[in-house]
Amino acid sequence: MIRNFKRTAAIFGIVAATSTALVACSESNESDSADGGSDSVEVSGDLSGEGASSQKSAMSVFEKAFLNEYPDANFSYTSSGSGAGVKAFNGGTVDFAGSDSALKEDKGEVEAAKERCDGNDAWHLPTTIGPVAIAYNLGDTEVNLSTDTLAKIFKGEITKWNDDAIKAENEGTDLPDKNITVIFRSDESGTSDNFQKFLTAATGNWDSEGKQFPDAVGEGANGSSGVADQVASIEGAITYVEAGYAHQKEADGVKIAKIDFGNGPVELNAESVGVALDHLAFKDTGSEHNMVVDSDKLFASNDEGAYPLILTTYNIVCSAGYDEETSALVKAFFNTVLDNQNDELENAGFIPVAGDHLERLKAAVDAIQ
Repeated sequence: MIRNFKRTAAIFGIVAATSTALVACSESNESDSADGGSDSVEVSGDLSGEGASSQKSAMSVFEKAFLNEYPDANFSYTSSGSGAGVKAFNGGTVDFAGSDSALKEDKGEVEAAKERCDGNDAWHLPTTIGPVAIAYNLGDTEVNLSTDTLAKIFKGEITKWNDDAIKAENEGTDLPDKNITVIFRSDESGTSDNFQKFLTAATGNWDSEGKQFPDAVGEGANGSSGVADQVASIEGAITYVEAGYAHQKEADGVKIAKIDFGNGPVELNAESVGVALDHLAFKDTGSEHNMVVDSDKLFASNDEGAYPLILTTYNIVCSAGYDEETSALVKAFFNTVLDNQNDELENAGFIPVAGDHLERLKAAVDAIQ
């Protein structure tokens, strides 16, 4: 699991301070319903989300906290993949979508979301931060891989673990004469979309894009758990998958490669991901509450000690247009999400958000109509 995050103490302080403030506010306004605060709105009914399987474990943490706080509410999250989640949200069958990539304007997703939100913009809330691991099965062998070598492996240009390129990046390591089996997501996936963006931005040696990974090389598997299971069952296999799923398969021989982003091999851990988060940049979306990460800048970065191959998983919500019950549910749920950026979330394989980014997210949730 990802542990020893250097800002955990700060997060605990923020959560504790926030909790204290909420208690104080509640005590001073218990009988005052005219202010229109959360205490004046009943939170009950059914809340549903669908999408990215990358945040399934995080959603389990949030669901438990939400239902404990709001016993009259019901919650469901279907981890069907980012593509399916966006379609379900835009079709009006769920209240929010989980997606590892932003809505695509050129594919009509932005306009469809606006129509679904009764003419209001949909907002991207990057609430769930999960690093993507390059997971492989090669016995006890520890492997370093540069971004250029990664692209060649997934394109099928490097097919053996003892290829000269891999040898050069792993001096002194006895690499086996074994075939590389590439495992990719067969379903539409925001993880695939982001991994392809990463390969393009980091290397310039990638020809595909989008949620569907090309099937010319390797074997496909459905979902994050599917690719992790497949790698665990095939010696010599390699895949891209959210770190939490890779860690779950460590007992089955799955390891995580160190990646050289241009400044030497970097181990995937909380500290290296934290360095990358410190350099996040956002696109101009017309609203400070609609937070679309500039993934090109993120994935092309090579800051010393940073691991920028991360998913800033979005929860996509209507900025306005919900009925009163649904609006109360959505706001209550995502406030619960932000109040539970803690060690339990970290143990599930995610990086808790803190500082300026946490405050940005709180302001956005408060602004939902």
